[in-house]
Order: sequence, then structure tokens, then C-alpha cells
Amino acid sequence: MQVRKLDTTRKDERARFVDFVFDLYRDAPQWVPPLYGSTLKILDASKHPFYEHSIADFFVAEENGRVLGRVAMLENRNYNAYHHSKAAFFGYFEVVEDIEVARALLRTAKVWTAAHGLDTILGPRGVIGIDGSVLVDGFEHRPAIGIPWNYPYYDAFIRDSGFEKDTDYLSGYARGDHEIPKRLYDIAARVKEKRGFWIKTFRSRAEIREWIPRALEIHRQAMSTLHTYYPPTEAETREVIGSLLTIADPSLIKLVMKRADDGSDAIAGFIIAYHDVSAGIQKARGRLFPFGWAYILLDRRRTEWVNVNGLGLLPQYRGLGANAMLYTELRDTIASHGFKHIDTVQANETNFNSTSDHETLGVEWYKRHRHYKLTL
Repeated sequence: MQVRKLDTTRKDERARFVDFVFDLYRDAPQWVPPLYGSTLKILDASKHPFYEHSIADFFVAEENGRVLGRVAMLENRNYNAYHHSKAAFFGYFEVVEDIEVARALLRTAKVWTAAHGLDTILGPRGVIGIDGSVLVDGFEHRPAIGIPWNYPYYDAFIRDSGFEKDTDYLSGYARGDHEIPKRLYDIAARVKEKRGFWIKTFRSRAEIREWIPRALEIHRQAMSTLHTYYPPTEAETREVIGSLLTIADPSLIKLVMKRADDGSDAIAGFIIAYHDVSAGIQKARGRLFPFGWAYILLDRRRTEWVNVNGLGLLPQYRGLGANAMLYTELRDTIASHGFKHIDTVQANETNFNSTSDHETLGVEWYKRHRHYKLTL
């Protein structure tokens, strides 16, 4: 067995990295494939905005022409500049059930980190910064869109190489017909009337596109206290917007607004939810063309699941009753669409405001994903 760095200027080498994961999970019914074209783009330095400021190398472990595992090593220079750190990211880690293969890949990660003058390894993270994590609990459940599913042995394999838990992210389940207390509707009505809060809704993707830059700036403020945060570039922001609009339903995205005394409006919070079309992506095998879109659009009409991927208020608006508006608006939105199942996505276990908000909506935590850290 050998670990080899790929020449990502070659299309066949990029495909070798991506194709392995489809082979690895071909018999796993819970696994939802990534979108094939988008994943190829991650390896292409000529196309992805990450490479405008940072570097990455991609490795595969091979034996007799067969890929047994893969890993990417990234130096996100914008992250390090923002945090005054010297961290490397490991990401896109996938491996067969052979601990020696995992050891070889993660040994390569350590050598790469030292060779680049860095002193810490964080991950899994990817070119968008926080994309990637390792599932450690809830393997019987299908993941939400964009959230990883992996085999149960991953956590032990990573810890075997000296990595320790950095933080965990919780995903939760709630029934679509869960009733929230009437008093929350009363509170929501009062804060609308007396404190100038109101809900901004959207009718089209074009309208969302106009508002996304403002909404992303608020999202950055909300996330800026997390240790995973760094300011994205304009090109990276466009990349996120493009991904969001691919799956966005305008009726499932809401903003909580606060009207000031001068009549101006500021964004105070947000609700971001998607139709869960994981079954359609599975049928499409991660490929949109030529027929993948049909599977996904059909699943969007049929799905009884909704993914809640963002729910929160900016700190300065907490404690004013506006959280009641979040709860009631999300509750009414889910009811109007007839969703029977709610999957809330990856709340940081240390974010007690977020976990409390979700529990008010009847959420029971049923999946856990992990980030790791190793100091050289």
C-alpha cells in the first residue's frame, strides 16, 4: 500500500478522488451522495475561489491499483490570519475498514502539516471552511442535505492517530405536527405590535438573491463568535449563494426584521429551511444530468421531510421576545407545507441558545457529528 498525492490538474486524477466515495458506500442505504460536479470542482484550483487565497493537496491510499482511502490537506490562510493561528485542515477523509490505511493517511496529514510550517490539525473541514464532520452517533438515520454519513469505525480510526474531540454538532428530529404553547403566539403578537419586529417573506429566487448579501452579513455576525468562523471572500460568498439558490424554496426562507424609530429596518434573525430531497439525490446518484434533476424535483413534490439549517437571532435582539416569533413562524411554515418530519441540522453542542430554541420546537437530538483537533 502507498499514499500518493494526486495531480489535480488532471481530470482523471480528480475523478479518482471523487469516485472512491461512490464505490465505498455503494451498499450503504443511509448514505446520500454529494453532487458529483460540485465535488469535482473542489479539487480544481482553476475554478474554486478557495484557491485565490489558500492551498490544498489531495491524497489517496492505493494497493494493486485500487483506492483504499483518501484525505485532503488544506492551509486556509484567511482562517489563520483571522485567528492568528497556524492550523492545517484535514478534510474529505474516507477509508475502508482497515486501520492501517487510516494510519497511513493521517500520518501523511501530520507530515504535510509540519512541512508547511503549521502546528495544529483541525477537521474534517473543507474548502468552505466548516463543510465536513464525522458522524459518531445516529448511524441508522439518513443525513440531511449536505451533512455527512460515514461508517461507525471512523471515530475510532481518527482517535487512534492521536486526534481528540474538538467539538460536537447535534442534529435533531421533531414531528411536523408538534404543537408549541399558545403563550408563544401571544408573545409573538405583542413584540410585533410594541417592539417593531416583523417577518420578511420571499416570493421568488430573484428576490432572495437581492437580499442574500445582507442576510449573509447578519449570518456572519451570528457565527463570528464560533471558533470555526473566518470572513469569506466575495467570491466565496457568491459560491455559497449559488449553492443556496440551487435548492432554495422562497417560501421556506424567512427573516426576522426590527423597525427602528427612524423607520429603517434591520435584520434581527433568520429561518433557513429546505425540502429534504435526499431520496431524490440518492436515485440520481449525485448527478444532475441528464435525468438527475427529474428525480430531485419529483422528490421535492413528494417529500414529507424538511431540513432546518438555520434558526437564530443576533445577540442584541435576544431576550426581547423575538425568539417567540422564530418559533411560531417556523411552526406555521411547516404546517402550511404539510411536512410530517423535521430534521434540524447541526447545532453546536456549546451553543445553548440554539439548542434551547430547537428543544422548544419539540426537537429530540438523534444524530451527533464531530470535529477533531491534533497539536503537533
